[in-house]
Amino acid sequence: MRSAGRIVAEVHAHLRELVQPGVTTADLDAAADGIIRRYGATPVFVGYPNAKEGGPPFPATICASINEELVHGIPSRRRVLNSGDVVSIDVGVLYKGYVGDSGWTYPVGQVNGEAQRLLEATEGSLWAGIAQARADRRFIDVTRAVQEYAESRGFAVVREYTSHGVGRKMHEEPQILNYVPERSEAARIYPAMNRKLAPGMTFALEPMVNAGTWRTELQNDQWTVSTADGRLSAHFEHTIAITGGEAEVLTRL
Repeated sequence: MRSAGRIVAEVHAHLRELVQPGVTTADLDAAADGIIRRYGATPVFVGYPNAKEGGPPFPATICASINEELVHGIPSRRRVLNSGDVVSIDVGVLYKGYVGDSGWTYPVGQVNGEAQRLLEATEGSLWAGIAQARADRRFIDVTRAVQEYAESRGFAVVREYTSHGVGRKMHEEPQILNYVPERSEAARIYPAMNRKLAPGMTFALEPMVNAGTWRTELQNDQWTVSTADGRLSAHFEHTIAITGGEAEVLTRL
């Protein structure tokens, strides 16, 4: 998983330099695909099954989501980056039977103050969660740290999409909420959230944070998820491993 994580980190390092006005999301996808395959790895998103019955499998190497799109945006030659946009890029690879998964939101050129604050708050919420990901804590401690950091800065944490276990497959148990559920949901959700973290666990922590409402909508392509009110969203994600001390971030260079 360290090796898979390093490949993901290399892809992000390259794409970060490519994110410029005038570039298409298809350009980013092609660049990512080339890097992944040069390392002898496989893009894990290509052909990934749709959650909706009868929905199309995912057709691309990366997810590229612009502005109000929070996750699962499909790269296209028609999607051109403009100065002031933010673009969330999610990269997943399979290497020697193990998965690395990381998403990052990048500013395109100069962005406005709200966009910059949103990016800082979302990345900060990821690191706040990682700081709590220790063997002496519970999943609920990670969740609470993510939510409190984002909300204290005036933003809303998405409810419908979660962090997750990752290892031999892209999505493994448990699902990890990025918010603390209301008491009415406790019977269904709290048992998993109260589980203790233990050395050797690996999961992808990925807060998705919106400038407005936390509610989202699925677009007609049956993949792209957008904010319900059309305001900006950001997504930051690392694959991490629980150790005897601080969590090890597997997708950081």
